[in-house]
Amino acid sequence: MATYLYRLGKTAYRRWPFFLAAWVVLIAAMVGFAIGFSKPTSDAFTIPGIPSEEAADIQAELFPDSKNAFDQATVFVVVAAPKGDRIDDPRYSGAIETLVDDITELPQVPAALASKEGKAGLNPINALKAGVPDGAAANFYPVTKDGRIGVITFDFDVETVTDVKPATQDDLEEVMAKAAKSGLEVEANGQGMANTEQPSGTAELIGIALALLVLILTFGSLAAAGLPILGALVGLAIGILGILGSSAFFNIDSSTPTLAGMIGLAVGIDYSLFILARYRAELEHTEDREEAVGIAVGTAGSAVVFAGLTVLIALSALAVVRIPFLTTMGLAASATVFVAVLVALTFLPAMLGLLKSKAFGGRVRRYTPRRETDGKILNNGVRWARLVGRHPVAAVLLVVVALGALALPIKDLYLAFPSDATAPSSTTQRQASDLIRDGFGPGREAPLSVVVDARELAQADRPAAYQQVVAWAEKQPGVLAATDVAALQPTPADPTAGGTNVIVIPEYGPDDPRTKDLLLELRKHESSLEKSTGTDIGITGLTAITTDVSDRLNGALAPYLAVVIGLAFLLLIVVFRSILVPLTATIGFLFSVLATLGATVLFFQKGTFGFMEGQPVVSFIPIFIIGVVFGLAMDYQVFLVTRMREAHVHGASPYEAVVDGFRGSARVVTAAAVIMTAVFAGFMLEDDAVIKSFGFALATAVVLDAFVVRMVLIPALMYLMGEKAWWIPAWLDRILPDVDVEGEKLERPAHKPEHLETNEYLERTGHH
Repeated sequence: MATYLYRLGKTAYRRWPFFLAAWVVLIAAMVGFAIGFSKPTSDAFTIPGIPSEEAADIQAELFPDSKNAFDQATVFVVVAAPKGDRIDDPRYSGAIETLVDDITELPQVPAALASKEGKAGLNPINALKAGVPDGAAANFYPVTKDGRIGVITFDFDVETVTDVKPATQDDLEEVMAKAAKSGLEVEANGQGMANTEQPSGTAELIGIALALLVLILTFGSLAAAGLPILGALVGLAIGILGILGSSAFFNIDSSTPTLAGMIGLAVGIDYSLFILARYRAELEHTEDREEAVGIAVGTAGSAVVFAGLTVLIALSALAVVRIPFLTTMGLAASATVFVAVLVALTFLPAMLGLLKSKAFGGRVRRYTPRRETDGKILNNGVRWARLVGRHPVAAVLLVVVALGALALPIKDLYLAFPSDATAPSSTTQRQASDLIRDGFGPGREAPLSVVVDARELAQADRPAAYQQVVAWAEKQPGVLAATDVAALQPTPADPTAGGTNVIVIPEYGPDDPRTKDLLLELRKHESSLEKSTGTDIGITGLTAITTDVSDRLNGALAPYLAVVIGLAFLLLIVVFRSILVPLTATIGFLFSVLATLGATVLFFQKGTFGFMEGQPVVSFIPIFIIGVVFGLAMDYQVFLVTRMREAHVHGASPYEAVVDGFRGSARVVTAAAVIMTAVFAGFMLEDDAVIKSFGFALATAVVLDAFVVRMVLIPALMYLMGEKAWWIPAWLDRILPDVDVEGEKLERPAHKPEHLETNEYLERTGHH
């Protein structure tokens, strides 16, 4: 492989106009693809075959006009009078009536609501005048018993939630603010108020700015610092445009482009950084820039290829768990990583061919490395490696204890999907949720829909069956109230429908584990109830669907880990031709991911130290984080340990091989890790709970894996293993393909074993 990549790098350098033109054409083609084919994204976290989806399918058969739970753009506008007052007081009733009028005039609101009857149905004061019923029925009423809190409920006239325009939501908030001037508290939530705007790009800009600063400090050159950024932006543009265009053929979740962009940007900068750093190092040995590019792409490029492969394996393997939206996320992120590898291998050498001696221009800091008596560079990487080498056992124990302690909070991990009840307390969604909980109880926001299919029964027998289901649901522990949805409709139910929905209000909220327990308990009795009523029964609704998805995700974790670790372990055996090195890499990954999840529970879920408001961890984050962290962890492992193996292959002792690996890679791995941390941490500024938690978890994972595991644990273990680190059974060594990641087979006629004089090196790197 090194020989092939060596030739590719030299060709890209020599024929740079052709390669750069090809990338420009590709970008133009992807722009056309995205413009011509892109469709709106979706937030339907659904999985075919789960019980709630099967129930939803039956519901769609019974009521063809009904929408998927994720497509209903429902809005709950909550109006609350000050404590001790009622919303039908004259000083508030006029404001509420005006609010209803204003709502019906908003864009994307059904025209039917503008009628006299439509407005009357929206106004909670009319329900208050009619009298709040006693008993369980009060739990379904749009106004509280004391008359203090009312709810205006409507659906935007759109096909899916993502069709709701942000301008429409802004208009609604304006009319709400006008009503609030009367002294009312007016807030709104529901899926119709979900954030449909794409991220502003601020996070990416912050990450790029910090990455640029790190690169300037690393290379001491403005031109060199800009090259990895430019390459990453090219890869990012192609990846995101491709994802948007693919939305014509696949259901793309709204978070997918952002997550793929987050990963693509980080690895895109890092991969180009590794090759560029190796190119600068090669200029110390040769005057031929084309040769230096070839050697850099042949050696560091080989490491980039295998590092990228581990990320591709980890992300693509998400398809194994058979969860459509997660598969899409994984494949989309894989595509951006694949493009990032191609950019590093071809676009960067072509840019070096374009710039030639100006590649390290714009000097802001003179690079004058200190050297040891044998001429080798003495840098902080060498000093650190020798420090760890003096006390390797203590280093191992310190890492194990520290990461083990950080992993302890995993025992309290609670997975759920984001909801209005877990939104930041400053948002109108959360404030509306708090009002609903105060007035109606937390279960009002976690309704379960029991679908009753009575098509096998005679029409005359159906009402009794429906009432039997209602009575059964009402007496279950944890159920606050239950009713046939037909009782809530202003018009009589269609007798030919063949079924109904029984709405069940739990005593607990959507983010409460007891709601999940209630759902499981209700399902235990489904079969016996079906026999006694002669109907088919299923439970669906947003709460049921998200609970089922969470359960499927948890069940998929073990097989996913087995596939990812198994495939990557085999790949690393091929790369390192060793058994123990891949094993220690995998063990280090497990420490990293467990500590990352523990830190996520501690700071994100529990809100320790007040860094962020506590909320459940989004259900699919652990499995996605495991995939991403494994890929990134193997990146650092490959870049550090391939330099160690390269030194060992060329005759260095095990101790000196570790030191030499840190001499050549520690500085650049540190820079890469800082860049990744900056890119990921920038996404913590986004409002979206999914993006925010991903940013936090990924930034934490990079810090722990790069600076604790790869910089402390791995070198300490390599010291302790000594020569045994590179042991491999003879029979396995014979059958493994020789990929030559270290570039051992490369002919380097211009490569001189002795170092150049400092002034000559500075001249070649554009510092004189």
